[in-house]
Amino acid sequence: MEVVLKYFTDFTEEQIAQFRALEGLYKEWNEKINVISRKDIDQLYTKHVLHSLAIAAICPFLPGMRIVDIGTGGGFPGIPLAIMYPEVDFLLVDSIGKKLKVVDEIIASIGLKNVRTLHSRIEDISQRDFDFAVSRAVAPLKSLWEWAKPIIKKNKSTELANGLICLKGGDLNQEIVESEVRPSLWDLEDIFAGEGFEEKFVVWVGKK
Repeated sequence: MEVVLKYFTDFTEEQIAQFRALEGLYKEWNEKINVISRKDIDQLYTKHVLHSLAIAAICPFLPGMRIVDIGTGGGFPGIPLAIMYPEVDFLLVDSIGKKLKVVDEIIASIGLKNVRTLHSRIEDISQRDFDFAVSRAVAPLKSLWEWAKPIIKKNKSTELANGLICLKGGDLNQEIVESEVRPSLWDLEDIFAGEGFEEKFVVWVGKK
């Protein structure tokens, strides 16, 4: 948890308590339903929570915004972002119901009131008024943008226009070419110090 407080300090006591509770809850639930790699569970705050909050470092969300997390899996990046922004509405979508069971239990345990989950493919959801879609390495950029573009409303509420903000790693050159979009990239090594952020990026595609 201390690694999170090294970079983000403007939290209430309730938010800090919610972040601290994640470690025990994920370790408990991961024994029943594997939503986080066994080798990563002891580095939850570095590899999952802080990684998720890189999105906030690039694009702070504003009260009243609606955010959809595409393929949330075990709740990343959606849950850390929802803790950080209690006045922003989050919809966490995944097609695998057993993962959402874990997410629902964790949301209830820490008392998050600004999050809903939906067991669905992202292509099938009816809501079409999100400010941003977020995601974490669940599909190629081309697919993510094809899913996100129809459900994001065109606007510019922050320094970045509404769009897709995703977390990705590795060599993205070919993936970007195939996506036929022109994203902006931020290197996580420029945001956070230490190991574990090499070749990891925040990728933004704006809706024009």
